[in-house]
Formats: sequence, C-alpha cells, structure tokens
Amino acid sequence: MQSAASATSHSPSVDLLRRTVIVTMLGGFLFGYDTAVINGAIQYLRLGFGLDATQEGLAGAGAILGCIPGALLAGWLSDWIGRRRALMICALLFAVSGLLSALPRTFPEFLAARIIGGLAIGGSSMICPVYIAELAPAQKRGQLGTMFQLGIVVGIFLTLLVNASIQRLGDEAWNAARGWRWMLGAEVLPAAALFLLLPTAPESPRWLLSTGRDSEAHAMLVALLGEAAASDEIAGIRDTLDRDEGSFRELFGIAVRRPMAIAIVLMAVSQLSGINAIMYYSTRIFASAGHGVADAFSASVVIGIVNLVFTLVALAFVDRAGRRPLLLIGLATQLIALSVVALMFGNGVSGWWLLVPILIFIASFAMALGPIPWILCSEIFPNRLRGKAMSLATMTIWATCYLVAQTFPMLNDSPRFGPVMTFGCYAAVSFLGLLFVATLVPETKGKTLEQIEATWRTV
Repeated sequence: MQSAASATSHSPSVDLLRRTVIVTMLGGFLFGYDTAVINGAIQYLRLGFGLDATQEGLAGAGAILGCIPGALLAGWLSDWIGRRRALMICALLFAVSGLLSALPRTFPEFLAARIIGGLAIGGSSMICPVYIAELAPAQKRGQLGTMFQLGIVVGIFLTLLVNASIQRLGDEAWNAARGWRWMLGAEVLPAAALFLLLPTAPESPRWLLSTGRDSEAHAMLVALLGEAAASDEIAGIRDTLDRDEGSFRELFGIAVRRPMAIAIVLMAVSQLSGINAIMYYSTRIFASAGHGVADAFSASVVIGIVNLVFTLVALAFVDRAGRRPLLLIGLATQLIALSVVALMFGNGVSGWWLLVPILIFIASFAMALGPIPWILCSEIFPNRLRGKAMSLATMTIWATCYLVAQTFPMLNDSPRFGPVMTFGCYAAVSFLGLLFVATLVPETKGKTLEQIEATWRTV
C-alpha cells in the first residue's frame, strides 16, 4: 500500500507546482547568470577591446538595451500565445546570445549578442513572476514567487564561482583573449535545459480562461486546488475578466493608478539604490579599493553567498511576516549600510573592511527589495491587465538598471562626484523608498489575486 506521504508527493497539484517552480527558477537563473557574468568578464573585455570608461559602461549595460523592448513585447506576446510558449522563445534567445557572445571579433558584434540576450532577460523577467503567481495557491504565493528571485541569486552565485574558476585557468593575456568568451558562452547550457523542460510545464489557468479554453483551465485548477475550490476560483476569475477591458489605456485610469504607482516606484527604487553597481562592478570596486584581482574575485563570491543566504530568509518569512514588514526592515537597513559605504570611501577606508557594509547592503536587499517588488507586481494588477502592467513595471526596472550600469563607471571615476557621492545618492534613494513603502504600500499576504484586485475598488 502506498503511504500517505508518498501519495502526497506524487499528487497532481504537487507535480504541477514542482514543474512550475523549476521553470521559474531556471528563468531566474538565466537572469542571474547574465547579471553576474559581465562582472567577471568586463575587466578582460576592457583589455581585449581597449575600452574607455564610456564603452565599459556600455559593455556592462549592453544587455539592458535589449531588456527594455523585451519587457514591453513580452506582455503582448504572453497574452497572445501564452506564458509557457513565450518563455520558450526567451530560452531560444538566451541560447543564441550565449553562443554569439563567445564568438565576437569586434566590440559592436559583442554588443549585438548582448542585446539579443537582453531581449530574453527582459521577456523572462516579466513572464516568470506572472506565470508562477497565476498558478500558485494564495497561501503559498509569496513563498513560491520568491523562487524566481532565488533562481536569480543562485545564478549569480554559481556564475561568480564559474568566473573565478575560469579566471584562474590562465594569465591576464589569456583571459583578455579567451577567458571571458568561456564565461559568456556557458550560458547556452541552462538555456537549453529551460527550453527542453518547458513542454512538460503547465500553462497558466488564468490565461487559459482569458482565451476561452475553459475546460483546460478547469482541469488545471482541479488538479491544483480540488473540485470545490476550483469552481470558486473560476467564478472569481471570470468575474474580473468580464469587468476589465484589458487595454493599455486602462493602466493609467483611476482604478489602477495606485497599483501602477506602487509597481513603478518599487521597481525603480530597487535599481536606483545601486544593487547592480555592486553586481556588475564589484570586482572593479574591490580592485580599486586595494584588493588584487584574485582577492576581488573572492570578495565577489562572498557577495554571492550572502545574496543566496538572505534570499532564503525572504523565502522563509514572506508569507509569515508579510511583504510590507520585510520591505520596511530591508530598506532601513540598506539605507544605513550605503551611508556607511559612502563615509568609508570619504575617509579613505579600503580593503576588507569595506566589504562589511557592502555585505549588509546585499543581505538587506536580498531579503526585501530583491524578491518582493517582483511578487507584489505580479499580485496587484487585475487579471486582464496583468501581462501589460507587468510589462511596464519590468520596463521600469530595466530602464533604471541601464541608468545605473551605464553611469556607475563614469560617476565613480569622476573627480567631482566619486564613490562618496555615488553611494550617497544610492542611500538617498533608499530613504525615499522607505518613506514610500511606509505610506502607500499595502499588505497582500494570504489573499487571492481576485481579492487583491477587489481592494483597489474600495480605496
């Protein structure tokens, strides 16, 4: 006789959610890989192609040039062909970008390959949070939504290890000629894994209902929730689908104004507080602060470990403590940490001491501003508007990410601005984000997507 535990582990709902989580984490992993791989490769790209500070910023931010249109197109594409098929296109683009990034003969060829990858990053970063939010039960949605961010930080961590390992295979000349190509080209492997897994993954039942495929949606929800709960869920989804127009114009209407403001501000603050100045340029920051190249790589790996550990903290508490308390604690802590970084630069403190406040910033970001904006943005919009609204929110994060990635080398090297003012500005953005969350961001834990939508009609 099969045990109850064994039966549960192989139940349809567990199996469907497991596949959804694996797909979402792989999408996040590729996002994280692409974020971190340029960190290790960029100093050798600079040597190999003879880049100046402006070109170095463009190399670091090149993928983001594709992320912005990728995010905008993904909302329309995923509403047209479904979340799963749209992710398959993203997986193909990731693989093509990884291959072409390893083969360029000139800097413009390299940028073209990175822009192709950016289309995939922008698309998957919009689709994955929506995909898992539309399949997850309300009581587990925060925890399961955090799996996307967990995939990102695992990707960052493993990529930092890969970068450090490849960097040690040869001297500086070898790395400038070949090492960075291996770093970038390895992305083909996880991209292929995502593409092969997607045909076995479920489609969003909310998307199926929105396209008239009621029987498929009903079967999916029965497998996930049971017959009685599935009927109630379908009734609630149909009610919102019937009421909403689902047009881009409605995104700026009175009924959606507050959730749209929350999405845009949180996404912007998550980037303008400087996280990708660290993730893209930590090797450069530590090298300029007195570390050797090998020590700078090691410090970057420590950052990846802290990022991973504190994302697990978010995973444990986001459905217990809630989204809002974690955001308030995280923003307050990163405000203090970034202020200390600015003060340490101002007082000439360098070496491993500088790593401490940077690690505190990474920890506070990883448990709050890293995962929670993605979760909230996938929760707070009406069903028919979710894809389009998430496109705008994701476009915001990539536009502000591009701004930080492009400007950091120039601002950090500027005699008039320098690291003191640069990190001081990141601290100021954290302070403004803290005020915004304290006054305008509600709690959404434990509510269905339709219940969250109903709250906006009462405020």
